[in-house]
Amino acid sequence: MKFCPKCGGILFPKNTKEGMILYCKKCGYEEKAKAESVKIKEKINEKTDIKIFTSESENMNVFPIADVECPKCGHRQAYYTMEQTRSSDEPPTRFFKCVKCGYVWREYS
Repeated sequence: MKFCPKCGGILFPKNTKEGMILYCKKCGYEEKAKAESVKIKEKINEKTDIKIFTSESENMNVFPIADVECPKCGHRQAYYTMEQTRSSDEPPTRFFKCVKCGYVWREYS
């Protein structure tokens, strides 16, 4: 991974007519990429939706269980997952789903 010398942002690879370049999405900085420094394993889709507890048909056993009280029914167990919903310097958001009633809520750390 390489960072922009101007603003510190991540440099992303991009194919152009002149060859592979690295560019910064923040400030627009560009530089020619060395062939050995760019290895693209998979294309990243920035519009990918993150699914959190979307349906009852999902296998909920893949989620860890926390000892928290459900605000709806008072049960003391809930499945949880964590996602980075705010900027990277903020703590992640924890999403809970009650094991008993299925109520979903979030907690900002």
